[in-house]
Amino acid sequence: MAHLFFMPAKNFHVRQAAVSALRAWAKGHDYAETLIERHAQRRKLSSADRGLLQAILFGVLRHRRMLDHWIGKLRDGKVDAETRDILRVGLCQILIMGLPDHAAVNETVEAGKASVRSLINAVLRRSILSRKRLLEEMDDLPKAVAYSHPDWLYNRWRTAFGTRNAISLMEWDNLPAATYFRTNPLAPAPDSLPGNPIDGAPGFYHLEGSLPSALLASGAVYIQDPATRHSVDLLAPLPGEKILDACAAPGGKAFLIAAALGSAEDLICTDSNEKRLPRLEENLARLHAGKATVAVHDWTQPAPENGTPTSTVSC
Repeated sequence: MAHLFFMPAKNFHVRQAAVSALRAWAKGHDYAETLIERHAQRRKLSSADRGLLQAILFGVLRHRRMLDHWIGKLRDGKVDAETRDILRVGLCQILIMGLPDHAAVNETVEAGKASVRSLINAVLRRSILSRKRLLEEMDDLPKAVAYSHPDWLYNRWRTAFGTRNAISLMEWDNLPAATYFRTNPLAPAPDSLPGNPIDGAPGFYHLEGSLPSALLASGAVYIQDPATRHSVDLLAPLPGEKILDACAAPGGKAFLIAAALGSAEDLICTDSNEKRLPRLEENLARLHAGKATVAVHDWTQPAPENGTPTSTVSC
């Protein structure tokens, strides 16, 4: 009887991190950006490996519906959730990212348990042999499948904007997003910043190069899209006001509000997902915002009788 042996791969820990992050994301434990940072720190990933982890994870999340279609074409029978995530990671590298086949296969296979490595190896190698056909067949698939969007959203956009514009929107949706950061007025100003300021968005910068790990760790900057400032600008918080952020995790808006107030002392932060609140508290502490009142509450339900949620969460 033949046995398959796989040599340990140099960077398989990046693929393992991607699979672990996908499992946690599916269970609602955290946001993708937070999971990337957590795994990068835990595994002491280099800047290049961290970039690869982010590219794989975001690639899988953007193209998950298409990846699942390919898994169905390449694998007869059921696939458990963990094996499916491993196959998503592998197929994303092979069919979407265009990474070298040997790395995408060997290093992804190592992310699986011994009992499923033969299956993963077979499916990924079958995808390489079928690559040309699988990619050509995308033109004949329903557009929502080919662009990995929900049917209801594509149908709504098609009705509102027409088929061509709806497809353009889905294409744009799947493009990698630019990375922005905001300086922290509650922390000492850094000597230099790795980016260019954004016109019309004071304090926000377009990141150039790798993530500034030291500045992030010290709380001098925070990764944040300039679009998040609009709701806070409309709120126009002033020192002395008491403010409720009803959907606060992971803390981007809460940080902007706390910066406007001078601290988080008069800020009440709630979220319906209890698992995400510890990260919110960690972010506010790292950003020198002080301690907010943090609680679990779903505001689609009646408000607490005294007006303030009392089910608090602490790290």
